[in-house]
Amino acid sequence: MIRLTWVQPEDLVGHELRQAEEEGRDVTSARTRWLTAGGHLAPPRAGASPTAPTPELRTLAVQLLDELSPSSLWAGVPQGNWGLPCSSEAESLGKGGHNATHRAAPETRAPQQAVSGRGGIGEKKALRNRLHAAWLGRAAGCLLGKPVEKLPLEGIRSLARATGNWPLTTWFTAKGLPPELAAAHPWNKRSAPTSLAENINGMPEDDDLNYPLLNLRLLQCHGRNFTTTDVARLWLDELPAARTFTAERIAYRNLLNGIEPPHTATHHNPFREWIGALIRADVHGWTNPGAPTAAAAGAYRDACLTHTGNGVYGAMFAAATIAEAAAGTGDIHHCLRTGLTVVPQDSRLARAIRHGIQLATSTRDFDQVVDDLHAAYGHHHWVHVIPNAALLSAALTHAEGDFTGSITRAVSGGWDTDSNGATAGSIAGLLAGRPDALPDRWTSPLKNRVASSVPGFDGIGFDTLADLTTELAELPEPAQERPHP
Repeated sequence: MIRLTWVQPEDLVGHELRQAEEEGRDVTSARTRWLTAGGHLAPPRAGASPTAPTPELRTLAVQLLDELSPSSLWAGVPQGNWGLPCSSEAESLGKGGHNATHRAAPETRAPQQAVSGRGGIGEKKALRNRLHAAWLGRAAGCLLGKPVEKLPLEGIRSLARATGNWPLTTWFTAKGLPPELAAAHPWNKRSAPTSLAENINGMPEDDDLNYPLLNLRLLQCHGRNFTTTDVARLWLDELPAARTFTAERIAYRNLLNGIEPPHTATHHNPFREWIGALIRADVHGWTNPGAPTAAAAGAYRDACLTHTGNGVYGAMFAAATIAEAAAGTGDIHHCLRTGLTVVPQDSRLARAIRHGIQLATSTRDFDQVVDDLHAAYGHHHWVHVIPNAALLSAALTHAEGDFTGSITRAVSGGWDTDSNGATAGSIAGLLAGRPDALPDRWTSPLKNRVASSVPGFDGIGFDTLADLTTELAELPEPAQERPHP
């Protein structure tokens, strides 16, 4: 029997009970009914429980998911299509304010836009170099984290120490690893054949690279004012269903069942505040250098297909941070502060990010930073956006934006290792400014080649991706004064 991950009703109930509690709802009665009937809480790491339920238990699972579904769309920024804010809203956001009721623009579609020539040839070349480094950095950081994805923090530390690679400074390896340790903490079985040091030969396929590729296609096809519905149609046309996970898989299933955005993000979707929307945010930031509000707007419309609340805020934060880094004028601390301006300051996500930054600023030993973050946020699932965003921000802060320091800290902190490594690498790559500023040990094994099941992109080079992304970017006016929060 196929136990499909992330969609079986009996495996969603436990996650929904936890998510509903995080949203402040009382689920005591539902939990009691579920456990009394023989149901289980959510699988801690795997996407599916090992055995099929009785028909009666599955029926109850569907019933409880219906009962636990949010009674209304999430509070705060409206669901649906968040248009590019007007100039007064952009100025308010840039100065650190938060408009909690951004107006939703009509679902209009702009023609494809090429890079503006306003910044001149020199600025376009500089942006192209930064974007090349960002693509390479995203791939290297992702690849570093792939073999230890899903492993507990103790396992990651033990594997690295046993091979003389702690604190983490380079790729994981199985060479010299004691057999008993390998058995106690097995590598990610899908990733080890392509992501251990001795096995790397180009960038293997990963959803952390597939989504940026899809978003390139999105902008090529629909322009900057794409809608959430455009994202949905593109996924159905070009994203294989089996390449989706957690909230993305639920939304994809909902689309196939005739449910339209933004309800795709809420119907039987307990993963609506997980990290999936954040890992799709890079292209929105890359193509809006120095325009964090515009980047956040694009990330919002993308994220609303699959996420709500902090799940959407995580994407907006990442996009705005990346957009500021893409401008090439600020350090990592400035970029993170800018990212925080586009999300509600009293949200759980913003509080966690500020906590991560504060720990990284005040604590010399990064292992201690990680231990404190796990003590504070370890009750979340390892794919939830809140612990991962806190760790990502802490890693970038503690490393002062240095490329190697950023990706190794992000991965060494556990949780969603490949996704955190990817976003850290993207941002640190932008700050490095050009591909040859990244250490050769991270870029040479990539062989300027990425594998993908997204049509038209399999085997493409990072240099070509930099060209395509640059052509989609909107350069700022030369005289434009950007906000400095």
